[in-house]
Amino acid sequence: MKIGVSTYSLLGAIRSGELTVPEAIAYIADIGGEHAEIVPIGFSLTDNPELIGQIRRQAEASGIELSNYAVGANFCGLSDDEYEAEIARVKKEVDVARRLGVSLMRHDAASSADLSIRNFLRELPRVAEACRRIADYAARFGITTSVENHGYFTQASDRVQMLIHAVDRPNFRTTLDVGNFLCADESPSVAVKKNIGYASMVHIKDFYWRPAARGNPGEGWFRTAHGHYLRGAIAGNGDIDLPDVLRIIRKSGYDGYLSLEFEGLEECKLGVRIGLDNLRRMWKETEALSK
Repeated sequence: MKIGVSTYSLLGAIRSGELTVPEAIAYIADIGGEHAEIVPIGFSLTDNPELIGQIRRQAEASGIELSNYAVGANFCGLSDDEYEAEIARVKKEVDVARRLGVSLMRHDAASSADLSIRNFLRELPRVAEACRRIADYAARFGITTSVENHGYFTQASDRVQMLIHAVDRPNFRTTLDVGNFLCADESPSVAVKKNIGYASMVHIKDFYWRPAARGNPGEGWFRTAHGHYLRGAIAGNGDIDLPDVLRIIRKSGYDGYLSLEFEGLEECKLGVRIGLDNLRRMWKETEALSK
């Protein structure tokens, strides 16, 4: 098990110019991260391929691994030409993952304003075919692709499982975000228990939660699929029972990467540092409880 941080967590500092991407990787190592997950938001590796080498050199110099490469994608609501172009684009992102030297890559799969199960089942075969073709391409390079439980349309644990089974490839799994299940109004503990066996990567994220009946809490909050309110929190500070979630992960036998994601209102470097400290402590405590 290796605990690290997604570059997405440092997006504020990257966008402001406070940190370059290599400097973000160095910061992750400096605060004790064992790996860095590369999420090209705030920068692009397809438009700036020279950055790939800079990232690899910095990771090596800092003594940490590069774990996962995570990109956006959508195979819903497209014409045939758009569908083929999107598959081709994501295959090029697989090439980026190969150049980064990672064996894990998350790509999104589906987004739709119509969140109904009827629409999901209607779109599922075409979405699965796209994911299957990308997984088959990635398999040539020893890369496991995955879908994350986010974006509302493919967020609930059962929908993630349906897509994984429809794709039916050993190298297509899920990047399991423990916090994102709340966006679909699922209990994180229950949903993690259901899907941890399918995980190639695990994101650790925390949220504050408020019921819809209390009204809008104000700036910084967003709504779940059924109208409740969430706001990003420093890991260990929010309303998710992260110790219980981590016990479930440890009991499952999962032994891959844990990647911290921070989406709070606090300054991002502070939020990441405190969250990583909390995550390491909570994970160590689960070891003691498992004996």
